[in-house]
Amino acid sequence: MEFTHKVTVFTPTYNRAYILENLYRSLQRQSCTEFEWLVVDDGSSDGTEVLVDGWQRENNPFPIRYVKKDNGGKCRAINLGLQMAKGELFFTVDSDDYLTDDAIEKVIRWEAELPRDGNFCGYVANRGITPDETPNTILDCEFLDGNAFDLYGPVDGERAFIFYTEIHRKYLYPEFPGERFMTEAVTWNRMARDGYKMRFYNDIIWIWEYKPDGLTRAGYKVFLDNPQGTGLFFREQYAFLHKPFYQKVKLWYGFTCQNIGRCTTSQTAAYIGCPEWAVELFKGIHALQPNRRLQAMKQFFGKKR
Repeated sequence: MEFTHKVTVFTPTYNRAYILENLYRSLQRQSCTEFEWLVVDDGSSDGTEVLVDGWQRENNPFPIRYVKKDNGGKCRAINLGLQMAKGELFFTVDSDDYLTDDAIEKVIRWEAELPRDGNFCGYVANRGITPDETPNTILDCEFLDGNAFDLYGPVDGERAFIFYTEIHRKYLYPEFPGERFMTEAVTWNRMARDGYKMRFYNDIIWIWEYKPDGLTRAGYKVFLDNPQGTGLFFREQYAFLHKPFYQKVKLWYGFTCQNIGRCTTSQTAAYIGCPEWAVELFKGIHALQPNRRLQAMKQFFGKKR
C-alpha cells in the first residue's frame, strides 16, 4: 500500500463519547498536521458515531476516518486499524487520553533521526500525568537504543509506542474466539525476538488519566477472563527471555490455580504449555489445607527457590 500520510494516529474506542473530545482538541492543537486520525469504534452505544461525524464536517487540517465494528476488544481493533492505516507510522493513542501540542512534530523528527540500517521497528516516548510530570523512571541519557525486552528492565511504566506500519502489519494480534483482551506486549515481544530494535525517549508526548471504565483499572481480572491470550503472553515471554525452568514451573502452578473452575485440565495445559499431569498435580497441591499446601510447595519447588 502506498502511504499518503506520515503518521496514522489510531484510536480504538468503546463508549468514550464523554471524554473523546479531549483527544480531538489536542489533535487540533498540533504544531504539525502531517497525520490522519483513524478511529475504530468497537461497538459503542453512546453516540460516538454522531460525535465523530460532526468533527469530520469541521474544517480540520487533517483527515478523520471512522469505522464501526462489532465489539471485539482493543487488539482486534488494532488489527483492523493496521489494515486501514494510510500513514507510514502507526501511533495508537487511547480514547481517554490526549497528546501534547508538539507530539506529532516530535514523532516525525525522531523517525528522521533513526539509523536507516539499525533494524528499528519504531520508537517509544514517555507518558505523563501532566506535560512535565511522569511516574516513570527518567533515563539518564537522551535516548536508549534497545528492544521491547527492556520494558522488563530499565524502561518502566506506561509508554507511547510508534511503529512503522509495514513492520507492525507483520505482527497482528492472535484472535481467540470468545476473548476480547490480550496485552499489546505480545506483538512487541515477538518483534524483539526477531531482532527488531526500539529507541526510548524521555520526552512526554501523551497525557493520561486512569478511568473507572479503563483496562488498567480493571486490573488482573481482564487477564483471568481471557486465559488463552494470557497464557500465550506468559508462555512466550518466558521462552523469549530464557527464564529458568523452576520459574516456568512456578508460572504453571500460578496459572493453574488462577484458572481452577474456569478451564479444564486440558485447556489449562494447552494455554500455558504445561503437561496435563503437572496441572493435575498443581490442582492437588492447591486443594490442600494452607499449612500442608505450603509444605508441599516447599518440597516441590525447593526451599531455596
